[in-house]
Amino acid sequence: MKKNNRLSILVVEDNESMRKAIVQILQKVGHVAVANSGIQAMTCIKENCPDLVITDYKMTGMDGLDLLKKIKSEIPHIEVMIITAFGSIELAVEAMKAGAWDFITKPFSKDEILLKVNRAADIIYQKARSDQLADENRYLREEVGARLKYGDIIGRSAPMKKIFKTVQKMAASDASVLITGESGTGKELVARAIHNQSARSKGPFIRVNCGALAEGVLESELFGHEKGAFTGALRRKKGRFELADRGTLFLDEIGDVPLTTQVKLLRVLQEKEFERVGGEETLHVDVRVLAATHRKLKEELKKGHFREDLYYRLFILPVEIPPLRERKDDIPVLTDYFIQRICSEMQKETINVTSGAMEILTSYNWPGNVRELENALERAIVLSQERTLRENDFSFLAGPSETGEALPDTMNLNLNLEALERRLLERAIRESRGVKARAARLLGIKEGAFYYKCKKYGLLEDD
Repeated sequence: MKKNNRLSILVVEDNESMRKAIVQILQKVGHVAVANSGIQAMTCIKENCPDLVITDYKMTGMDGLDLLKKIKSEIPHIEVMIITAFGSIELAVEAMKAGAWDFITKPFSKDEILLKVNRAADIIYQKARSDQLADENRYLREEVGARLKYGDIIGRSAPMKKIFKTVQKMAASDASVLITGESGTGKELVARAIHNQSARSKGPFIRVNCGALAEGVLESELFGHEKGAFTGALRRKKGRFELADRGTLFLDEIGDVPLTTQVKLLRVLQEKEFERVGGEETLHVDVRVLAATHRKLKEELKKGHFREDLYYRLFILPVEIPPLRERKDDIPVLTDYFIQRICSEMQKETINVTSGAMEILTSYNWPGNVRELENALERAIVLSQERTLRENDFSFLAGPSETGEALPDTMNLNLNLEALERRLLERAIRESRGVKARAARLLGIKEGAFYYKCKKYGLLEDD
């Protein structure tokens, strides 16, 4: 709720004449809805999520105190004021303990109730502003954390030198960019480099992983929502487009965006305007959009999974990040960078790499690209008891032909993949000595995915 917005008030009173009198007083200060019982009030609250509930204490069925307790247990941010003709110190204390914002006794004057409601409006506004600042600070912390974690793009190979020149050219423009490449190649690093070298560098860089969010959640994240727009929308929330105003919005995994959301994205790119979910106000933003995907979008166009008009709106400035196997000259410098960083984070002395170990690293094909290299080095450093990484520290990179492992008897692909997945999970748990976060890092997956897979195979006891 903004300061200049009208307060949303629900009046709960089973006496019709009293209910009308209260509504008449409050109509000038807010949007007023009514309910004649506690049960009806809860239905109204779940549908409209008001800022303030003013309820009579003595009502048939659910009384005002019971309604207060139910509201505070289910939607605690809603402020509640209780009105009663049976005022007493004991009742006031009980109501305040249960979470009531204020307490007023009948008969009351018009000025008295307006004074209390206006005070409630000030408190509600301050809370809403505090929540908004918390959202903005959270995104700022994510941005600072990402800067500290990722740093600059690292590479000295010919393909990467070409990328550096491309980044400089794209930074000078304000057009949309489509960054393509396999998973783990560093598409977000390129997006950040474009932003940091652009005229928008002093503005925010906001990232959203489109592939990690369900359709309804994604729309809310991108465009924000109004209070009461859907179940659980307890307050107005700014979307990533609003937070990225005068800066850059990075849409990671754009190829996973549902078609219905693609239509809304196209409008923002073309018109620079949108509405929050559940809202009617048209908002205008000044945002540069950088998008990335590991998918072949031209193939997705043919399948009907991606809109052609959105594709060409994004494809104004394309850049493709080469996989690590095509720029192996970068492996030594990347290895040095990751070892320095990992040892610093673990508070260990810097570890050296033998020429034999480096030969293994440079000859491996790295299907997981730079991210897999980082995870492999972290795994080797965690398990190593020495200050030097040798060939045997990277034995886990050997393929089936190198280990002599026979093919399974069954040709059922799903069964074989599940068996391999289970063995890798078990090995990661052993090698990490049961430290789940470390096991997830060794496998190169997020901790949530690690928990899910372990639960699937019954590998971890419930905490």
